[in-house]
Amino acid sequence: MAEQQSLLQLTSAMSDAPAPIYLRVKQAIIRQIRSGTWQPHQRVPSESELVAELSVSRMTINRALRELTSEGFLIRMQGVGTFVAEAKAHSALLAVHNIADEIAARGHRHSSQILQLEARPASAEEASALGIQTGQQLFYSQIVHFENDIPVQVENRCVNPQTAPDYMQQDFSRITPYSYLTQAAPLTEGEHIVEAVMPAPAERDLLALKENEPCLLIRRRTWFGKAVVTSAQLLYPGSRYQLFGRFTPQGTVTS
Repeated sequence: MAEQQSLLQLTSAMSDAPAPIYLRVKQAIIRQIRSGTWQPHQRVPSESELVAELSVSRMTINRALRELTSEGFLIRMQGVGTFVAEAKAHSALLAVHNIADEIAARGHRHSSQILQLEARPASAEEASALGIQTGQQLFYSQIVHFENDIPVQVENRCVNPQTAPDYMQQDFSRITPYSYLTQAAPLTEGEHIVEAVMPAPAERDLLALKENEPCLLIRRRTWFGKAVVTSAQLLYPGSRYQLFGRFTPQGTVTS
């Protein structure tokens, strides 16, 4: 009965817009998942049921389900069936948000572990990123952020003392660097560079990753007026996180 209901829901969600049939099937399934009509871990109709209900070829259904599985929307278990995957946590790619707020918005608990918090001379690379002189003092912090006690981000951050002079006095077990910096030097401009990387052994241990598991790395700089406030490297486990951005035709970014 539940699967028959799922078939009826999917049929009604199918778009008539001109597009390849496999893509229309994919889009209909994604709409069911994102709307909450199909819940995580729910068994979805079989290939045979989808072929019969939608009157399309098995090759079309197989391609749609295969791509949805590779994109993380479905889980296919040999001999058992196909199920809706647990949604990955996600972070806004084109906006600067507080990771603690993102985690709380999902109804989960944020915690953090401060590994380093120090004032030290800037290397040539760090000085270039912050717009200061090599050897000039900067503030550095390394923090691991947890979601329900599962590590989801390693934050390595260099801060310009001229823009955030009280950085070293903050209790980052209670607040995030974002919380302090948005008060001390409100963001007026920012940049992101995103890449897929293999973590170093120490980073792999901090994020509790398997040996060959890749990560997503955001290199982020922010400005207050003409001064660079911070240069940060934010490392996420690729299997547990995704980055999201939304664009308008005029180029305005929302998230």
